[in-house]
Amino acid sequence: MSMDVGFELGFSSLDSEVTDRSLAVEGSLPDWLDGALVRNGPATFEVGGERVVHWFDGLAMLHRFAFAGADDAVRYTNRSLRSETYREAMETGEISGQFATGGGYLQRVRRLLFGEPTDNCNVHVARVAGSLVAMTEVPRYVACDPETLETRGEFAFADALTGHVNCAHVVPDPHREETVGLLTTFGRPSEYTLYRLPDGSRSRERIGSVPAENPAYLHSFALTERFVVLTEHPFVTHPTSFLRPGRESFVDHYDWKPGRGTRFHVVERDTGERITTGRTGAWFVFHHVNAFETDEAFVVDLVAYPNADVVDGLYLTAAADWFESGGDGHLRRFRIDRGDGSVTSERLSEGLELPRIATDDRTREYRYVYAQGAAERDGNHVARVDVESGESRRWEQSGVFVEEPVFVRAPDAERPSDEGVVLVTALNTNEQRTDLLVLDGETLEERARAPLPHAVPFGFHGRYFED
Repeated sequence: MSMDVGFELGFSSLDSEVTDRSLAVEGSLPDWLDGALVRNGPATFEVGGERVVHWFDGLAMLHRFAFAGADDAVRYTNRSLRSETYREAMETGEISGQFATGGGYLQRVRRLLFGEPTDNCNVHVARVAGSLVAMTEVPRYVACDPETLETRGEFAFADALTGHVNCAHVVPDPHREETVGLLTTFGRPSEYTLYRLPDGSRSRERIGSVPAENPAYLHSFALTERFVVLTEHPFVTHPTSFLRPGRESFVDHYDWKPGRGTRFHVVERDTGERITTGRTGAWFVFHHVNAFETDEAFVVDLVAYPNADVVDGLYLTAAADWFESGGDGHLRRFRIDRGDGSVTSERLSEGLELPRIATDDRTREYRYVYAQGAAERDGNHVARVDVESGESRRWEQSGVFVEEPVFVRAPDAERPSDEGVVLVTALNTNEQRTDLLVLDGETLEERARAPLPHAVPFGFHGRYFED
């Protein structure tokens, strides 16, 4: 089985939908597993005979895996997001205005100035006051039924916060019963606005802002108990770039400027005050793992790349080569000195992406991270890294490409235990389908597997919601 076969299947459109389908389970599930895993990602790559140019541009589809404890049942639902972008694409046979699939100069200006960006929310999901909300890089949100995944329409927050670019990763903090998010607004000056959303509320509260002369493309950020750490890498734009002809898509407006280095802005969650800005060499980052405070430093773990080549590597024409031979991200720990703001870093592990930790470990010192391992010729692997000892374990199977692994800690296990299960969807190219894997959190041994009725294209992120 080759990379090409896995690549082609992982970027092939899926249009079949099933509702509350019972999946046969091989193996056994823990009796405490009674919530649901909901995943988001692109599933339609061709519209009107034209193929989107970048992985990030496929039309969104949600997938829900509901668990019922010890009776070893998994019920599966998948549904394309009926966004305006989706409906327009189905009616007109065209898709435009996406991350990298262009839409022409006048259309770009109109979308930027008059607030009509895409609502193809294919990156992540969150729970907001009883709604399941799909999210992407622009501040438009689509509400879905948490159980049936039926699209309810555009989701509107009950506040006046605005921005031009949305950080698709919000960080739910179970210890403070709030979610923290980030918006980027272009202007003079441009700025990053941080906000909190109390659990159960639809109204975001502004924490504070950081001015940005040349705003960076921010896909995620880090959170400690008392601070937000905003990692401003040098993949940046100037707002006037969006008004100039010649660049066709959102990502075309960002350039790698390594001379700027990477800046860590540390902002107090209670006051919005910027405490310090640490500076270090140029690193590119999609995903943060976690952050926490010590007496001496702010500690930030993230997946680092030496440059932004990965963005171009995920164009569909380049992706097969990139997955096989492109530069891998590696798990890196940065320490920002609380006194002078100096930054030091060390490599913790290599060849990782899509990192996850236990929900309860967020903002605290932690021990175990689970991640998707770098692709090889006939698949990739699930990695478990002990950041204290440096020990790593892996699960792999020839011909299988795993996605983001979601660790669910057993309810009676104490922090920072790895007792629990890892839920991971895996493209099984041998069987031309996707399997839901349930791996042991300590050993990564397979505890259960539930084959899906179809192959799901490579997706992005999901969350496990307790029942």
